[in-house]
Amino acid sequence: MASAPVPHTGSLARRMILIAAGWITILLLVGGIALDRALDNLVSRQFDEQLETSLNAMLGSAEIDPFGEIYFNRALGDQRFLEPNSGLYWQIEGGNYAPFPSRSLWDRTLDIREDLDAMEPTFYDSSQFPGERLRIVQRTVQLPGSDTRWQFVVAGSREELDTQRANIRSILGWSFAVLGIGLFLMAMAQTWYGLGPLRRIRLAIARIRSTGANRVTDPLPLEVQPMVEELNALLAHSERQAEEARTHAGNLAHALKTPLTVLTNAASAHASDLDSTVLREAALMRRQVDHHLARARAAGRRAIGLARSPVLDVAKGVERAVARLYPEVRFDVTGNAEAQVAVERQDLEELLGNLIENAAKYGGGSVFVTVDAEPDSAQCVTWIEDDGAGIPAAERSAIFARGARLDTEKPGTGLGLAIVRDVAKIYGGDVELAESEDLGGLLVRLSLPRA
Repeated sequence: MASAPVPHTGSLARRMILIAAGWITILLLVGGIALDRALDNLVSRQFDEQLETSLNAMLGSAEIDPFGEIYFNRALGDQRFLEPNSGLYWQIEGGNYAPFPSRSLWDRTLDIREDLDAMEPTFYDSSQFPGERLRIVQRTVQLPGSDTRWQFVVAGSREELDTQRANIRSILGWSFAVLGIGLFLMAMAQTWYGLGPLRRIRLAIARIRSTGANRVTDPLPLEVQPMVEELNALLAHSERQAEEARTHAGNLAHALKTPLTVLTNAASAHASDLDSTVLREAALMRRQVDHHLARARAAGRRAIGLARSPVLDVAKGVERAVARLYPEVRFDVTGNAEAQVAVERQDLEELLGNLIENAAKYGGGSVFVTVDAEPDSAQCVTWIEDDGAGIPAAERSAIFARGARLDTEKPGTGLGLAIVRDVAKIYGGDVELAESEDLGGLLVRLSLPRA
């Protein structure tokens, strides 16, 4: 059956390219409009300054003749004032005198604004000539020796101004288009190059699947190196889990092999105690299976995520259950009520249940449980003490072996401490044995990671 497609949120490269394209478009539009406005204002201001320069030249050359009319004492410098329909014109009006136009106007006159009476140059546009839009500067002047307020006007065709503005906009449009395409191609190249390490990681993972390699060893940039380290750590964790699974399967097979052999031999020999042998060996096999199931459950819960369990609360619950089995034993459970460990509650109950039950079973009648007995320790340490015979120091490491028992007169399979050790190590903890200073018996030191 084909595997279901893995859901995704779209292409990372497409996101980066779209974001880059969006910002490039916005910035080029804003920059282009701003630059167009600036250049347009500059060209328009230069055009107006040329008109004002011609107006000042007229003012500097104008005089009043004996008849009260204006004349120029010298010719104006721009030759276009003398060429008919050249696009540059001047005109003077005032009082009851007839308009005094430039030769370039030929048989036309400028319709100036009669309502405008300003001593400073005033600019405005006009469309009075068909097919020729004009830019006009007008100023009111009273010349020495005359009581008339004269209107000096200089007009220029906007065709040259509009042509310059169109050329500037064309150049800006092509320049920004080329710049935008270049920036977009650069963003695509940057995206392709920047995501190259991710493609290399994908190829490395493909090599792991196809060649059996167990790590990503390719040199990669610092930004993706933490992800590679996490990936390698995940691969190592998977290897450890697979190895542990193989080990547990082998241990379980080995543990069941002996009871099955005993049962087979007893059945083949038609032993008279076959029923008791079956019950005894079946109980042993059940404990072995329970042991490995406990390890498997603990490993599975550890892989799911972080857990929080209150140690003192769990310890008191276990103490109440064990007290019903051993009513003659005196229990004392104290410690830090706020202490919590990163262990599933069911596994913590199994850890403390084995240790407290062992203390009640093999002790002399008193069991002390102290939660968070070493508050300065990085891990939460719980002491389980009894007043029994204890365990010699030379035999403390061997007691954790599966099936190891020092007291064979009491029922048991010798799997309790082995289960405790294995489950504690799965969660990153440990179990140590020592001598109790207060009770004189065995001290079990259970260390588990704090939540």
